[in-house]
Amino acid sequence: MDFTFSEEQQAALEAARAVFAGTAPDAVPSPALTTGAVADDFDRPLWARLARADLLSLLLEEGYGGAGLDAIALCLVLRESAKVLARVPLLENTAAVVAVQAHGSPELKEELLARSGRGEYVLAFAAHGRSGHDPAELAVSARQDTDGTWVLDGAQTAVPWAHTADGVLVPAHIGGTGRSVLALVSPAQEGVALAEQFSTAGERLGELRLESVRVAPHRLIEAEGAWEQARLLLTTGTCALALGLGEAVLAMTSDYTGKREQFGHPIATFQAVAVQAADRYIDLRAMAATLWQAAWRIGSRTTGALPAAADVAVAKIWASEGVRRVVQTAQHLHGGFGADTDYPLHRYHAWAKHLELSLGPAAAHEEALGDLLAAHPLG
Repeated sequence: MDFTFSEEQQAALEAARAVFAGTAPDAVPSPALTTGAVADDFDRPLWARLARADLLSLLLEEGYGGAGLDAIALCLVLRESAKVLARVPLLENTAAVVAVQAHGSPELKEELLARSGRGEYVLAFAAHGRSGHDPAELAVSARQDTDGTWVLDGAQTAVPWAHTADGVLVPAHIGGTGRSVLALVSPAQEGVALAEQFSTAGERLGELRLESVRVAPHRLIEAEGAWEQARLLLTTGTCALALGLGEAVLAMTSDYTGKREQFGHPIATFQAVAVQAADRYIDLRAMAATLWQAAWRIGSRTTGALPAAADVAVAKIWASEGVRRVVQTAQHLHGGFGADTDYPLHRYHAWAKHLELSLGPAAAHEEALGDLLAAHPLG
């Protein structure tokens, strides 16, 4: 079996490395050191460079100025972005445009897709990486008025980039039907309110409150499975961010322990240090293997004994647990130096905690995997 990436995927990876090569790791102060988030906007200059490199349109079809690539290509780029803690809504924007491209109305596609691929229209997604796929779990409800307009009510917490996006794609449930929809709303339209929230990384999040918000029919996606597909892409992309962050942290730790000496020898030569680093390398290898399997499954039309959600659940288990272990070991091997706010490890630690919380606990994903196994017995 060939596990190598295609030429197109490799080209996306090389383009991403070129764009992020000159990007310094995020230096937003930790919320533990401030009264809250201090960055009001994402990195607009970096966003423009991503657009010029055609990395915002990777998954768009050629007719909309895209490359027509898949989730693997996106995850390769996201992994590179996490290595420098790039503060851009690449995952959320891409997941939203993919949903519109696959299921949106012709008017919505014409309005958004090419502009989003050029970086001119930024989309956020009102969802967590750990959000469930059961429509009953969605906190926003949707109903259709007599004139055909849809009306949204409810609230979604911790929406990334909500304060700076031009539009937010909101998953909602249609009461009593078991169905879910995706609705595009503007943060500035009537009935929409944003309350300030902060992530563990110090980022500005938004609690999106919707009160009788009216959405035109062409701005709403009713296709069955649209929210589930978007959720799987958001989750898998979050796993890619965790992998990239973990790889950067292990490289940072290797460099430090190779230079830090005790008793006349680099501490990397001590057995206890080497064993801990090796364990974290194994974590990263497992995170990578399960990530690429999940990314391939959600972008593949092939069917297996289990649905793609099972592969995504396995990737989430390794990503949420693995990124925590990698960063904890890094802090331990750095000693007190790891807490120095002039050294970037504390920012990677804050980001890792945010990703871990976004993905949710491994036990929950193991339970979901067990339910899938019960519903789709193997053998």
